[in-house]
Amino acid sequence: MSLMWTSAAITDVGKVRTINEDACIAMPEKGVWVVADGMGGHEAGDVASQMIVQSMAGLTHTNRLNNRIDEIEDSLDDVNKHLIDIAAEKGESALVGSTIAALVAHKKYCVSIWAGDSRVYRLREGLLERITQDHSQVEEMVEMGELSAEEAEEHPDANIITRAVGVDDQLYLDLELQELVAGDRYMLCSDGLNKELTDQEIHGYLTVGNCAEACQSLVQETLSRGSRDNVSVVVIQFETNEQGR
Repeated sequence: MSLMWTSAAITDVGKVRTINEDACIAMPEKGVWVVADGMGGHEAGDVASQMIVQSMAGLTHTNRLNNRIDEIEDSLDDVNKHLIDIAAEKGESALVGSTIAALVAHKKYCVSIWAGDSRVYRLREGLLERITQDHSQVEEMVEMGELSAEEAEEHPDANIITRAVGVDDQLYLDLELQELVAGDRYMLCSDGLNKELTDQEIHGYLTVGNCAEACQSLVQETLSRGSRDNVSVVVIQFETNEQGR
C-alpha cells in the first residue's frame, strides 16, 4: 500500500550569526525534502546551500524511485562541479561547499541521501533512530573507539567534516533505502539543531503536535538556548489516510 505524507520546514539564522548559510526545502508533491548547510562564509556558504536547494526544486516528475535518485545524483554532481569552479575563481584557499541531507519517498519506500554532518532521524513507534552517520573527523574517532558519542558532540574538532558538496572533484553520497511504516515521522536537520539539543531532547519535541508544530517547537527551543549556528529543520509524517500527499 502506498503511503501519504504531510511535511513542514523551517530555517533560522540563529542568535549569533548574521548570515544564514543554511537552506531547506519541502516538496511533498515530488516526495523530496532537503536540508543544506553551507560553508565558506558570506557570498560562499549561502550560495552553496541555495544552489543545492534550487537544483532540487528543478527536479522533474517521475513515477520510479530509481529514476528520481539518479536525477538527484546527477544534479548534485553538477552543483559540485559548479561550486569547485566558483572556489577556483575566488582563489587558492577559497572554500565554497555545503552539506546535504535529503529524503526521497515513493509509495512505501524512502531513501536517505547525505554528505556531511546534516542528519536524518526517524521516529517509529516511540523510538528515535539516527539514520545517517556524520561524515566528520570526530565520527571517525568514535568508530575507532577513540571517543564516545557524548564526547564527540563537545569535541573541539566537532565542526570538521570529511565530505560535502563542493569540496572534492568527485562527490560521494551515502544512500540508505528503507521501507516506510504508517506513523513514521522523519526529521532532517542541520547541525545547528543537534549542537543545542541532545537526541533525547529531540525525541521529546519531535513527538509534539503536527509537522509544523514539531518544527516550531524544535527551532524555538534551539533559539532559546542561544542558537550558536544557523538552524534548519524539516519534519515529514507518513500515514495511510487521505490527508497527506
